[in-house]
Amino acid sequence: MPFPSSAPTYLPKHDFIQYLDEYASHFNVTPLYHRRVSCASFGDRNWLVVAENTQSGTTESYSAKFLVVATGENNEGYIPPVSGLGSFNGETMHASFYDNGNRFCGKDVLVVGSGNSGMEIAFDLSNCGSRVSIVVRSPVHYLANWMVKLGMEMLKFLSIDVVDKIVLMLSKIKYGDLNNYGIQRPSKGPFYLKVATGRSPVIDVGTIGKIQEQKIKVLPSIEKVDGDYVRFANGDTKRFDAIVFATGYKSAVREWLKDDGALFGENGIPKVEKSKLRKGENGLYCAGFGMMGLIGISNDAKAISHDIVVILNQESSLFDNI
Repeated sequence: MPFPSSAPTYLPKHDFIQYLDEYASHFNVTPLYHRRVSCASFGDRNWLVVAENTQSGTTESYSAKFLVVATGENNEGYIPPVSGLGSFNGETMHASFYDNGNRFCGKDVLVVGSGNSGMEIAFDLSNCGSRVSIVVRSPVHYLANWMVKLGMEMLKFLSIDVVDKIVLMLSKIKYGDLNNYGIQRPSKGPFYLKVATGRSPVIDVGTIGKIQEQKIKVLPSIEKVDGDYVRFANGDTKRFDAIVFATGYKSAVREWLKDDGALFGENGIPKVEKSKLRKGENGLYCAGFGMMGLIGISNDAKAISHDIVVILNQESSLFDNI
C-alpha cells in the first residue's frame, strides 16, 4: 500500500503511525500487542508459540502451520562485557531504556557508543545539564542531515565514489579536523560503507558542536570499571554517576526458538545466504535478518508469502484429487 502522494519525504511520527493503522485495517491484520514470546516449538505437525501477556500477566498459546520469525537481527539491547562493570555503584542502562536526561541533571554521565543513538543521547544529556563524556572507539562519519539528503539526490546521477568525495569535502568544511577531538573518519566514504556494510553515517544533531565547545568530552574504549571510577585505554580514570550503553542490539532468537533445524546460528542470525529464501524445516521462515534495510525486509516478505501460497495451493490440489 503506497504512501499518499501528498506525504513528505520524511514522515512525521504521527503520520507514520496513522499509515501503519490504515495498513493493518486495509489488509485485515490484527496485531497482538504487549506479548512476549517465551517459547516456539514444533510438534504434532504444527508450531506451538507460548507468549506472556505483559499487561495481564497471563500466558497464551498459539498454534500455526507456518512460523515466520521476523524479529530481525536487532531486537534486544546489547551491553558488551566490561571488566568490573558489576562493581559500578551508579546506574547503568541500555539506550533502549533511555527516556530523557532530566533526572541526570548535574551528574557525570558516560555514554558508550558513538552511533546515532549515542550521539543523540549525549546531546540530550548535555542540554539537560549533565556533565557528559562519550566513548568513541572506531572511526565514524558524521554528517549534517542536509549532507545526507544531498548525497542521496546526487546518487541518482553520479557514482558513489564521486558523491563520497563531495560529501566528505562538505563535512570537512563544516566540522574541520575532528582528529583534534579524538574522532577519526573511516578510510572509505560514507555511502560506500552503507552499501558495503549496511552501516549508515551518523547524522549530527548538534553533538559535534558541543564536542568542539568542550561541553562533551570524547574518550577512548573502556579498560576497566572499579566502583565509581572508569579507566580508559589512554590511562585516564574518571568518576561517573551513570553509564548509558548505546552499543547496539542483538538477535535473541536462540533464547525462545526451538526445533529450528539449525537454521539459526548461535548468534541468532540465519545461516542461509542473504540472497536466498530463508526457509527452514516444517514451515519455518525468517525475515529481516539480511541487514539490507526496508528493501531487504520487503524482498523477504514477498518471497516468503509466495512460497507459502505455493505450498497451500499444492496441498489444496492434492486434496481435490483425492
